Amino acid sequence: MTNVQNPALLIRKPKRIQWLKWLRRTHAWVGLWGAALGLLFGISGILLNHRTVMKIPAVKMEQSQIELALPTPVPADAKALASWLQAQLSIDRAPNKVSTEPSKTVTWSGQSIQQPRQWKVDFQSPQQSVTAEYWVGNTFVSIKRQDANVFAFITRLHKGVGMGTAWVLLADTLSGGLVFLSLTGLLLWTKLHGSRLAMAGLGLTSLGLAGFVILDSL
Repeated sequence: MTNVQNPALLIRKPKRIQWLKWLRRTHAWVGLWGAALGLLFGISGILLNHRTVMKIPAVKMEQSQIELALPTPVPADAKALASWLQAQLSIDRAPNKVSTEPSKTVTWSGQSIQQPRQWKVDFQSPQQSVTAEYWVGNTFVSIKRQDANVFAFITRLHKGVGMGTAWVLLADTLSGGLVFLSLTGLLLWTKLHGSRLAMAGLGLTSLGLAGFVILDSL
């Protein structure tokens, strides 16, 4: 007795094999693209996830503070102060934030006191943080500096502290790659292993555990 195979199935099978090869190759290349960034974001993600609960004492910011005498005449406004600080402290980047708080009346020991205006200037980078505070009328500006260790450096990179548009877009490619890898991984798993019921069970179990933990913490 001879077996007669459907010609349409014979044509469809090589196409399916070629599609799976392309999918596996693309999955592998996207994974390679995100390998280095994925390692960085993975390590920093663990550290950030443990910043309040089950703390990992690896992230450290070394703090220092100085009071810097202002020139005569003093800078005219907060932006002029920021420019002066850039030159004085040899900071090679523009300030991330320049803010001004107006003068206001505060109560101190039952007395009303007029508090002067305050200028704040922030310079941020993954390696360090420099914050300057100046009360209008003083002859000096208070400067606080924080220097990051290696672990603090990578967590600040994770959060994009002091980074520009290029870094944000690069990190977006990693996020998009993770979505792509998740989808192609599911497709490959179902095509190679065939058990959609097992896949659905694993997926629902994962979502169920995540939902339980979230609801339990509310």
